Amino acid sequence: MEEIELFLEDAKDTMEKALKHLTIELSKIRAGRASVSMLDGLQVEYYGVMSPVNNVASVTTPDARTIAIKPFEKKMIGELEKAIRNSNLGLAPSNDGEVIRLSIPVLTEERRRDLVKKVKQEIEVAKVNVRNIRKDTNESIRKLTKEGVSEDEVKLGEERVQKLTDTFIARIDEVLVAKEKDIMSV
Repeated sequence: MEEIELFLEDAKDTMEKALKHLTIELSKIRAGRASVSMLDGLQVEYYGVMSPVNNVASVTTPDARTIAIKPFEKKMIGELEKAIRNSNLGLAPSNDGEVIRLSIPVLTEERRRDLVKKVKQEIEVAKVNVRNIRKDTNESIRKLTKEGVSEDEVKLGEERVQKLTDTFIARIDEVLVAKEKDIMSV
């Protein structure tokens, strides 16, 4: 049935967005290696407006344990340094007047386990989101019986929603395995 296909397509798109959101959230959890995404969400005041760091500076990773931040305007170096110190990143910036360097410390075993717990929390949120999408889609499909869609077609639609859900849950589990491996490898 055409309406069921629309609901399935919508569910798939929404589940893709949930997976993409999970990937973004997990990229913020550092695994002991420098990543420019660690600074995502960090804002700095630039001419009276709060702006993302990558809008006012070039952010690079010259090696696996360092992030280099070179402001486009030298006068921004103090603001950038202050924003990093005031953030919850737990990183101490060092400034040579032109470039701010952030050294990423090696993670302890205990810190790695804490990060894995945090990852698992994000994974669980993503799974709940996918299950909620399944629930909403199934409810929408069931309402079609009032519009004359047969119960058999509704059942088939619900089965397809379940297969879609299972596929996305499996993809989320794959993300978990990869991120856990990334965090726990020294």
